[in-house]
Amino acid sequence: MENTGRFRELLEAELAESLAAQATLSADIASVSDLRRDSNVDDEHDPEGSTIAFELSQSATLMRDADSRISEVEAALARIDAGTYGSCEVCGQPIAEGRLEARPWTRFCINHAGGG
Repeated sequence: MENTGRFRELLEAELAESLAAQATLSADIASVSDLRRDSNVDDEHDPEGSTIAFELSQSATLMRDADSRISEVEAALARIDAGTYGSCEVCGQPIAEGRLEARPWTRFCINHAGGG
């Protein structure tokens, strides 16, 4: 595929952003966990307890999303290096450039996008 340099730049920017989000979320989770551990909170009976539990749950979900995005972006960069970037993993057809601009880590063409 031509223009892989432009897509590499998009992917590297996405990777940097996702790694920064991951670091921030990790610090947030540690902070909330420390707060929870240092307080005498009974989540079931303390009105603040549910807030702490919710914050931990929300941060953990966002962390899983960041981890997943990092894996997807790293895999896309590996496909660029392997020369397979921009081809659908299902049918082998080229992925539309517009789709790659919107989701540069995608592995699937629009026809097979249910998995990507």
